[in-house]
Amino acid sequence: MVEVGPEQRALFEESGIPLYEEVLAGGGLADDDPRIARGGALHAPYALLVELGLLGLDPRTKRWVAVDPTAATSQVVTPLGQRGAELLAESSAWARTFGALSQAWRRAPQPAAGPITEIRGDAIDPYIAAVVADAESELLTAQPQVGRNSGSLAKAAERDVRALERGVRMRTLYQHAARRSSITHKYVATVTERGAEVRTLDEFFNRMIVVDRMVAIIPGREGHSVAIAIREPSLVAYLVDVFERHWERGRAFSNNESSMLRDIAAEQRAMTIRMLIEGHADPVSAKRLGVSPRTYAGYVADLKDEFEAQTRFQLGYTMGQRGVSGHERPESS
Repeated sequence: MVEVGPEQRALFEESGIPLYEEVLAGGGLADDDPRIARGGALHAPYALLVELGLLGLDPRTKRWVAVDPTAATSQVVTPLGQRGAELLAESSAWARTFGALSQAWRRAPQPAAGPITEIRGDAIDPYIAAVVADAESELLTAQPQVGRNSGSLAKAAERDVRALERGVRMRTLYQHAARRSSITHKYVATVTERGAEVRTLDEFFNRMIVVDRMVAIIPGREGHSVAIAIREPSLVAYLVDVFERHWERGRAFSNNESSMLRDIAAEQRAMTIRMLIEGHADPVSAKRLGVSPRTYAGYVADLKDEFEAQTRFQLGYTMGQRGVSGHERPESS
């Protein structure tokens, strides 16, 4: 068996193949060709071709001739395939072993690392995937960030569909702005077909995942580059209660009736008013509504038109005169 790797393959593709084709076209290569002598320009690819059995020396003519590559294939490709299969089997065995160990660790009432664990950077997604893979009965997720790319949502869809197909119940909350995202619609369609429930809400909330009411994952104070896994029962119960209160106020993602859309528009209008009254900067206000700064500026422009104001100062003054606070109950549709 010939031992080869990425470096040998790169040399073969760059220099070995042209040399082989040259030998093939010329009917052979002289054994004393200075290019293949040690230190010569073609010595490395020549030596590799000989090692791979693609060049053979004709003792009568003292010339190297091309050999049918089919014979070399069995010496190189077949052993690599066997090694690959062995590595895959070994990898699967290790994954099963670590999976059982990780499940036991996560379900322990007081893990060695304590009831709160910090996960950073590239370790976050694999950790979430592993925790969700262990879900047995329920997944609660809150996803305020609309700007998730199609790749991350596709991975989330695969992960969540596997859980749903195991019989896990799943409920997800988005902000109303998610209704304008085509990739979010695609994700929602995929998971709701398998039984998931999705609602939207006007309020800003932070990302959260709760698995079987045993572990909750939230962002760290440094942002989404850090995640905090919580296993302390009282804290998890508190976060579940927060989710349930938001869920009760949410509106079904699949409901596109005109009355529902009017209610959603009224809720976003009211929140825009609250952001203006509280004096938040536009980028902060846009983030809290889950929209782009440009879209938020459009909401403010609509309010100016509605209250016949030329400036934000006039808008604030007029709303104050009329007692508008953004907390008014919307009129029934």
